[in-house]
Amino acid sequence: APTVLWAVQGSLVGRAVAVETGPSIACMNAAVRAVVRVGIYTGAKVYFVHEGYQGLVDGGDNIKEATWESVSMMLQLGGTVIGSARCQDFRTREGRLKAARNLVKRGITNLCVIGGDGSLTGADTFRAEWSGLLADLVKTGGITADEAKKSSFLNIVGMVGSIDNDFCGTDMTIGTDSALHRIMEIVDAITTTAQSHQRTFVLEVMGRHCGYLALVTSLACGADWVFIPESPPEDDWEDHLCRRLTETRGRGSRLNIIIVAEGAIDKHGKAITSEDIKSLVVKRLGYDTRVTILGHVQRGGTPSAFDRILGSRMGVEAVMALLEGTPDSPACVVSLSGNQAVRLPLMECVQVTKDVTTAMKEGRFDDAVKLRGRSFQNNWNVYKLLAHVRPPPTKSGYNLAVLNVGAPAAGMNAAVRSTVRIGIIHGHRMLAVHDGFEGLAEGKVPLRARQLPLHWTLPKKYFEQISATINDFSIHGLIIIGGFEAFTGSLEMIDGRAKFEELCIPICVIPATVSNNVPGSDFSIGADTALNTITMTCDRIKQSAAGTKRRVFIIETMGGYCGYLATMAGLAAGADAAYIYEDPFTIRDLQINVEHLTEKMKTTVKRGLVLRNEKCNDNYTTDFIFNLYSEEGKGIFDCRKNVLGHMQQGGTPTPFDRNFGTKMGTKAVAWISGKIKECSRHGRIFANTADSACLLGMRRRSLVFQPLAELKEQTDFDHRLPKEQWWLKLRPILKILAKYKIDLDTSEKAHLEHIMRKRVSMESNI
Repeated sequence: APTVLWAVQGSLVGRAVAVETGPSIACMNAAVRAVVRVGIYTGAKVYFVHEGYQGLVDGGDNIKEATWESVSMMLQLGGTVIGSARCQDFRTREGRLKAARNLVKRGITNLCVIGGDGSLTGADTFRAEWSGLLADLVKTGGITADEAKKSSFLNIVGMVGSIDNDFCGTDMTIGTDSALHRIMEIVDAITTTAQSHQRTFVLEVMGRHCGYLALVTSLACGADWVFIPESPPEDDWEDHLCRRLTETRGRGSRLNIIIVAEGAIDKHGKAITSEDIKSLVVKRLGYDTRVTILGHVQRGGTPSAFDRILGSRMGVEAVMALLEGTPDSPACVVSLSGNQAVRLPLMECVQVTKDVTTAMKEGRFDDAVKLRGRSFQNNWNVYKLLAHVRPPPTKSGYNLAVLNVGAPAAGMNAAVRSTVRIGIIHGHRMLAVHDGFEGLAEGKVPLRARQLPLHWTLPKKYFEQISATINDFSIHGLIIIGGFEAFTGSLEMIDGRAKFEELCIPICVIPATVSNNVPGSDFSIGADTALNTITMTCDRIKQSAAGTKRRVFIIETMGGYCGYLATMAGLAAGADAAYIYEDPFTIRDLQINVEHLTEKMKTTVKRGLVLRNEKCNDNYTTDFIFNLYSEEGKGIFDCRKNVLGHMQQGGTPTPFDRNFGTKMGTKAVAWISGKIKECSRHGRIFANTADSACLLGMRRRSLVFQPLAELKEQTDFDHRLPKEQWWLKLRPILKILAKYKIDLDTSEKAHLEHIMRKRVSMESNI
């Protein structure tokens, strides 16, 4: 289950919390903002520690009390607004003595550290020495015995901020997704010039000891080759690379893309540099080859919506961990597993992270990949399938059809691409159906699948024609990519099996819709791109008010009856309210929101942002809310409204949607291939069991196949919604960060888990 606030207001009254950021600069401001605001909400004094550990050692103005307003308008800023610096002084006991004194004098006994493994290891050392440091300070007169007694133990909680995603125990570190956005912007730009000039480009990305950025970039852009430190190429890689590039050109491609992590090595530990690769390609193949080293551009820029939400969730969970802290509690790190917040013992994570480096130094590269975690392994396995496995010489004899249904969603093409390529690798004949179910009925089944046209038509009235097409083209399995129409259409196909035997073939649905309203999956392909589009638009709208004080913006988002986009964009953009269908509201709630904004205009922050889901209420329309706010705010603030419309369905797919679509397509083909064999009898396919028609979705921490028939019970068909939606429990965070006093859900919280168990299990299998 996702993070929810479980503490009651006032739990940190009389206590002090300090937040600092380490030198592994990433998009840390959302986490800083959340720690400050939730800390203040729970009654604590919250302090900024400027310039990281150096500020902790130097004290003075480097440690300042934070206010609610001091973290406004920072969500859209990259890096860290409180600064960071590498600190040699903190490595010495004398430096840590100074840091301890500075904390004790301010009554700070709770420290939240956002950084990489170096910063977090330093925090754990500081905590372990705390009692001894206080004893020394009392002896030297640095602090009084009474001050030492009041600060008898130090609570430490960590959040991992690093663009490399090199910290074991978490699927994503804060800053990684934003770095991928910067990289993909550059890769997309380079791809156009490479095509124009028929060039080969070698792109070097960051990752001295971790190849995550390079690996995900290669999946997202369809690179010909990737070099990462965790899994060096075989000794004959030069021949293999040149053969691969030649084959790509031979199939009509006008470019080659090679991605290199800066720490790439061969099996013997020798560095593989971008220039080495360029020289090889030029010398052996004579291709016009260029090198682009991305450098520190990857660390900067506007944070992605994912990083803002991740930072906010982790910041809230960090404060909750501090609330629970006792002298016996181990220092923990707050991390992400799937879409679930978890707490892990800090030093266990640090140790496994160090074990990866040790494994690479000792040449145990398979162990290094395993130690990186399940997410890294899955990405690596998908890359190897797409880039290095050749189609078998003998065909399987099976035909798979892929079609898109419903409204467009960014990332659909990535899913189609991986579905077709993995299908060919399995030996299948892949058929691309144009115009959805209607195209299937009309036999629009060309062999090339570039961009498949979409159509909303459901299949029920076309069963006879669809059956004929399935028979004519000998289709043995269907992969349907789309939103709620794909889900309901597939249910109709199941119902049609009773009358039409041709429909008794395996069916797999891959959810792809900006609304994120398909039952059976926490995320849909396309929702992340739409969310980033809304968030960036909100940033620009808020910026437009910089020279015009006391202005409130009312923004309408898509989603049908599903409030996912409005809620998550509200978290990412720092909205004051987000109206959705799932969280009913009355005129009294609207009045409270107006009063809240009236009070806000008396502070230094004189702007407001209100999001409204398009179908949240039939009567309280966007125009109604705009008119109400305009009237009630007359003389205090003025209003503007924006209906974002179909711009939310367009745009370049985000790295998340490209990667997600690629993995979903790969997994769908593997499942349907197995199901076809399972349902094959005497050369015929007959699949009419419930588990032969499934939806592939992400549930908490895993990609799982769920029978469509079972998902019917979990669906509100009138409003095209799942009956339960995980993200609704994030709404209290949105309200608290907007300074509403609300009752909190106390039913769930993240528990401390152990990463070492996974490691021991892995070692027993080696």
